[in-house]
Amino acid sequence: MVIDKARQMLENGYVLCDWCLGRLFGLRGSGISNADRGRAIKTLLFMEAYKSSPREVDVNLLRALAESGYEPARNALASLGLEAPSHSQCYLCGGVSSRYEELAERAYNVAGEYEFSTFLVGVRLPYRLIKKEEELWRRFELRDAESLKNEISREVGKIFSKKTGKQYDPERPDILLIIDLEGDGIEVHPRPVFICGRYRKLVRGLPQNPWPFSDERIKFNTSIEELIAKPTLSLFEAHDAKFHAAGREDIDVRTLGKGRPFVLEVRKPKKRFVDLRKLEEIINSSAQSLIEVHALSYCDKDSVKKLKGLAEVARKVYRAIVTFMEPVTDEDIERINAAFKETVVEQRTPLRVLHRRADRLRRKVVYKVVARKLSEHDVEIIIEAQGGFYIKEFIHGDQGRTNPSIAGLIGKNVERIELDVIDID
Repeated sequence: MVIDKARQMLENGYVLCDWCLGRLFGLRGSGISNADRGRAIKTLLFMEAYKSSPREVDVNLLRALAESGYEPARNALASLGLEAPSHSQCYLCGGVSSRYEELAERAYNVAGEYEFSTFLVGVRLPYRLIKKEEELWRRFELRDAESLKNEISREVGKIFSKKTGKQYDPERPDILLIIDLEGDGIEVHPRPVFICGRYRKLVRGLPQNPWPFSDERIKFNTSIEELIAKPTLSLFEAHDAKFHAAGREDIDVRTLGKGRPFVLEVRKPKKRFVDLRKLEEIINSSAQSLIEVHALSYCDKDSVKKLKGLAEVARKVYRAIVTFMEPVTDEDIERINAAFKETVVEQRTPLRVLHRRADRLRRKVVYKVVARKLSEHDVEIIIEAQGGFYIKEFIHGDQGRTNPSIAGLIGKNVERIELDVIDID
């Protein structure tokens, strides 16, 4: 059946190179290249041309083989005193199969700017080639064919691997090479690098992300994201970065203790094997005591999802210095310390963010509250609570939108809150 269909295609005017003819039966057997398979099919057809009798030759079949580039058929026609047709371009690939070495060399030159251990080759074909291939499959009912895209990816990948000594990886390649046969270019798409760590915010008035608005609380013309991302982009020679953190603190809140977990997604890096201890030193030095980072390590994309999920449930400990408008008594302190133990608190979206967030009800757990008087009006309060909890609103009550609250419990109004995050589990 293979020989019959191959003969039909060639005799119907479909000029096919060795690669493409073999590829049309590419799923028949393994351990042999499509070029060798196609060459073998042509050799069998060449023998078919002499099958009936040594003196009776199927000239039409020889001509079809000669036009497809099969040299023995060309020589046979010459020996019979017949002119052989010129070698025509392959109907399916248009000569692409003869360019695998060239394409691999171009990919090698383009990829030379990037650090990588693994790679994947993708292919972008002109629609006309895809259409021709699919029409031929349908016309001759070719059910064992391999696509041209697959062949180019594999064969160019083999040559590229030999040139670079790098490994092919279809799952998590460091770089994706796109061979664009429509635009005749080679594109390099490096996989992002993900860096996990923790940051400590040592000052008030510093936003987590770049802040495009005027705000009297902002004291520094930068952000935590910028302080971490800029040195990283420089070291990795990357295009840009996206900052993911396990929650956020308000602009006027410090984050101390072990710090807040974060993941930095470094996009389009040319370098990917950077010493993270060196990066840590550079970030901390250039931050000038605004922030500190530590425990930097490489991670993967899944870390971002885990980080976001855990941020809503992780235990967090806060220290608040609260100034009340009315004097606070020892009895007030005792009531605070006794009231909140594994307590479920209901919070509606705070009034201060209601203009940009949907009004919804949250239920969060307050595990423990420890308060001590500092003066007649000032109290230090340590609060251990579930992630995603609005601490300031828990303290002042937010006009009843958080219930229960500390202010509501003791019947005192809050004048001022100075808040620090001191531990994030």
